[in-house]
Amino acid sequence: MQMIIASRLVDGRVVFMNADGAWVDSIEDGDLLRTAEECDRSLGLAMQAVADCVIVDPYLIEVTVGNGERQPAEAREAIRAFGPSVRTDQLAGSA
Repeated sequence: MQMIIASRLVDGRVVFMNADGAWVDSIEDGDLLRTAEECDRSLGLAMQAVADCVIVDPYLIEVTVGNGERQPAEAREAIRAFGPSVRTDQLAGSA
């Protein structure tokens, strides 16, 4: 399965295209694409969103579904989807 990921132009956040062609913050709300035709149609909508200055850099990513949760197949997209691998807002406990 595939999904379209992009960056929202107004704030740089990673977003996913949903079934209505809207851009959502959660991978769980993104549209899972199963056929080449669905991918082509969705990429066409994404390119229109680029022209409308809504998003930048849309592309297809592979997505797996396990235990009811969606996960990008590649590490780069997992980091983009779920945040940085090093979090500055969580410090190790003091001894």
